[in-house]
Amino acid sequence: MTGWTADRIPDQHGRVAVVTGANSGLGLVTATELARRGAHVVLAVRDTAAGERVARGIDGDTEVRELDLASLDSVRAFAAGLVVDHPAIDLLVNNAGVVLLGPRRTSADGFELQFATNVLGHFALTGLLLDALAAARAARVVGLSSITHRNAHLDFDDLLFERDYRAAAAYGRSKLATTVLGVELDRRLRAAGSPIVAVLAHPGLTRTNLTPRAWEHRGRSGRLIARLGLLATQSVERGALPQLRAATAPGVRGGQFFGPSRFWETSGPVAEARFSRDATDPAVGTRLWAAAERLTGVAYL
Repeated sequence: MTGWTADRIPDQHGRVAVVTGANSGLGLVTATELARRGAHVVLAVRDTAAGERVARGIDGDTEVRELDLASLDSVRAFAAGLVVDHPAIDLLVNNAGVVLLGPRRTSADGFELQFATNVLGHFALTGLLLDALAAARAARVVGLSSITHRNAHLDFDDLLFERDYRAAAAYGRSKLATTVLGVELDRRLRAAGSPIVAVLAHPGLTRTNLTPRAWEHRGRSGRLIARLGLLATQSVERGALPQLRAATAPGVRGGQFFGPSRFWETSGPVAEARFSRDATDPAVGTRLWAAAERLTGVAYL
């Protein structure tokens, strides 16, 4: 398999990179590669003991900070402490995510847990770090989407699945919302004349601990894909390449979307990926942005 690889990551010395969910899976690979190329990498993790363990195995300059994206108080505390020590941040990779099975669960703030973690926590974090990102010379924000976003729907009358809860549908909605807000962030940064670049990536079907859960409740075909995901799809090292390309490749433009290029974008070399229609609809973006501001209490751009 050819194409863009981690060996093509430019030198990152002098850059500060924040990677959420960096203690395992895609986040750990992303943090490891960025540190290997010279970045100072902040591992933003809920479990700092686990973060410290993996940081000891990374060859490079790292630090571990506590961040629970399902708690807006934690997001605010993390951001406030981070900007004191790092007033300029070059890269924010909003990688962390959860996939839930079973009954509906809620965050510390009372929101459906997948939407709270995957969407609202990252929306608030980006807004709270925006000034530090603007202080860097060529900052980027990378949002992590999923191919599941294409089959999802945003119901603004029940955005947080308070009625008729279905775990798999809620996960897909969270990934569509992440994608919509990433596209909308790019629109707003451009309108404001900001030098910050907002891009998106998805890992296709990658052998992480989240992949089987994301698919196994989507009927017979979803269960088949989940089994194939354990047997025949990408390693986590390959799955991280789209977000690493989005984060580091020269010439990346705001609003681009990277993912695998083969087998319905489940695996293969990195290329530009396909958005769903809702993901790029400005009316949907405006409406969801307003909802995210209201739910998080964080308003920006």
